[in-house]
Amino acid sequence: MSEFLQDKKKRMELLKHMILQLHEGQAPEAVRTQLVKMLGQVPYEEVVEVEQQLIKEGLPTEEVLKLCDVHTEALQGAIDTSGAKQVPPGHPVDTFQEENKALRREVKQLEQIYAELEKRAGDQAAGDAIHELRQHFNALMDVEKHYQRKENLLFPFLEKHEITGPPTVMWGKHDEARAMLKTSIKALESARGFTVEEAQGMVSRELKPASEAIDGMVDKEEQILLPMCLDTLDDQEWYQVLQGSEEIGYCLYAPTQEWLPDGIEPAPEQAIDTKRIQLPTGSFSVPELESILNTIPFDVTFVDAQDTVRYFSHGKERIFGRSKAILGRKVQFCHPPKSVDTVERILADFHAGRQDHAHFWINLNERFISIEYFAMRDAEGTYQGTLEVSQDLTDKRKLQGDRRLLAYDQKEEPADDTPAAEAKDAKPQWLIDTLEVETLDARPEIESGGHPLPTVMSAIAKLKPGQAFAIITPFLPAPMIDQVKQKGFQTWTEEIGPKHFITYFSR
Repeated sequence: MSEFLQDKKKRMELLKHMILQLHEGQAPEAVRTQLVKMLGQVPYEEVVEVEQQLIKEGLPTEEVLKLCDVHTEALQGAIDTSGAKQVPPGHPVDTFQEENKALRREVKQLEQIYAELEKRAGDQAAGDAIHELRQHFNALMDVEKHYQRKENLLFPFLEKHEITGPPTVMWGKHDEARAMLKTSIKALESARGFTVEEAQGMVSRELKPASEAIDGMVDKEEQILLPMCLDTLDDQEWYQVLQGSEEIGYCLYAPTQEWLPDGIEPAPEQAIDTKRIQLPTGSFSVPELESILNTIPFDVTFVDAQDTVRYFSHGKERIFGRSKAILGRKVQFCHPPKSVDTVERILADFHAGRQDHAHFWINLNERFISIEYFAMRDAEGTYQGTLEVSQDLTDKRKLQGDRRLLAYDQKEEPADDTPAAEAKDAKPQWLIDTLEVETLDARPEIESGGHPLPTVMSAIAKLKPGQAFAIITPFLPAPMIDQVKQKGFQTWTEEIGPKHFITYFSR
């Protein structure tokens, strides 16, 4: 045992020395090479202990924060996490890891766009690339909920166990990433009409540092923070983290399984409380209210006065896919980039009291869909939020004359020789569920005489469950749809307007 402790002490002294070398400006790669050669793999808890010691010995936290990324670069691949505990599905760490996978997918897609921009002529228009960049950065903004759960739920338990260094440093890195993301969003909003050369400059100045900051934080979590937390927190503490997670919300991912540690009784569910909710015109229990909201023949989504999504109904006939991952998210980031300006204008008018209602209607998969937004105000006229109501009016538009006698609408049975999926307007599962969508605007290529089929076939071959690929074309790409269907993929097309069709493909 004494020999092991002695070895550990030497390893930590050498690690501290090398970190100080980094502070003195030595090249990260040179230090990393030396670190691997002398120490081999460094147990992750020793990395944490060393940085904690440096802070206690007087190294300013701001200095550790400034060089945190350099440390991570130098230790990349040298930190041993093989001894970290494994977690079951639904555990808070499992959720953090799944969110990190989703964030990394967004970063990788951004890196592909960066690389494609570098290959293009500088005087070309960059509109299609700007559109895709903004879409992925809107998705990255969802990292706020990931960071908030760490800061407000996880870090307090680390501090309770007298681990203060990593939380302090990581919180500072969160704030840096937040600032860079906001700067990137503003840059993208002002990038309309940019040439490729201008877009390349924006990528190097604002966008790439921001996406690298997100990616770097994933490394820090996976290599140090999460393994350390698994060694530190007990099941009771993890269960408390889990209980607080739902209110904050999740990042680009919604847990699909519940986790309940052995020996811990689940907290009573308020959703089954039978106490009556009293309103001026009557009352109902919470289960009754839930049934009412899920029975009404349209979709309802509630956005509070801070523009945060707080609720959506979950009826049998859904028009647009929803997932718990949108709860706690700013509504602006729940819409595609082409719709964000309209959403922001509606919210601004509702907030200011200039308007109370906005109505749209679209033809979606041969169905006539009504989409309405209502400003919610209290008795004094104070804005309380926005209610989005979506309804399929296809059948109601066909009504004529009167029906004064009881007659139940019968469900249509498909003919014997008609596939059940084609006998009714069935929505595919990928439309119901929230998917991670990669979008390609193929209109410029088509207009110049090219054909996007090879790109589409290559993209869909890489699709995983939960992912979809979308292509924008100036017409309905019927031959392409037929070829993709023959390979077993699901597909659906939305007509946005003249020469603007979006076709989705999913497994």
